[in-house]
Amino acid sequence: MKKLNIVKVGGNIIEKEEDLQSFLDAFAALPEPKILVHGGGKLASQLAERLAIPVNMVNGRRITDAETVEVITMVYGGKVNKSIVAGLQARNCNAIGFSGADGNTILSVKRPVKEIDFGFVGDVIAVDSEMIDKLLSIGITPAFCAITHDGNGQLFNTNADTIACELARGLSTNYEVTLNYCFEKNGVLLDINDDTSVVKDIDLAKYAELLEEKIIADGMLPKMENCFYALKGGVQQVRLGKPEMLHHKDANFTTLRL
Repeated sequence: MKKLNIVKVGGNIIEKEEDLQSFLDAFAALPEPKILVHGGGKLASQLAERLAIPVNMVNGRRITDAETVEVITMVYGGKVNKSIVAGLQARNCNAIGFSGADGNTILSVKRPVKEIDFGFVGDVIAVDSEMIDKLLSIGITPAFCAITHDGNGQLFNTNADTIACELARGLSTNYEVTLNYCFEKNGVLLDINDDTSVVKDIDLAKYAELLEEKIIADGMLPKMENCFYALKGGVQQVRLGKPEMLHHKDANFTTLRL
């Protein structure tokens, strides 16, 4: 099968212009086919504050009311997405910006209310891998923002890590998929304050050990859950680290396999 790289970029890379440009250099240099997924949460929070719209977070997750949906649409689907697409075009990477509503590529349902009502937050239920495959086959690089839809006109704020994971699972039937999570750290660290303390290889046994030792905890937990969910869904490997890992095999990063 043909190889496919799916790259999710997040953390401070999106917010720092120099880091973003460096990332776009690395991503554009990857051979096709490839897909980019991005967030932009800090920029959305900054705009919300400027508009005097309250920013409500619970356990690191955004409560998305109707006004906040408007803000994230402007930021994720507008400013961030179009700036990334323009940056890729400048690097001769023919990209098109997408939300899940575009081409009906990613369908979600509103997250059920349990202990917390997250508002207009979507849980992915379907990925149109056939539509995305058609785009990839003609040399288009989709750049997805963290927005999906319900098929009835409602947009949802949707976790970008999850979108990348669901795309990877959906396309793994036709491609040999590597899922890359790029952020400002070198990967999973034994010591959060020591960027050289990278755990280079993690399988399910090692994952259980790191959980037991509480080395993987807090905000890293949902990311790791997405990683193993992707692997169990047919994705060949998952990598976490700085953008250098996209090209340098001797770079310090974490690789996950079952």
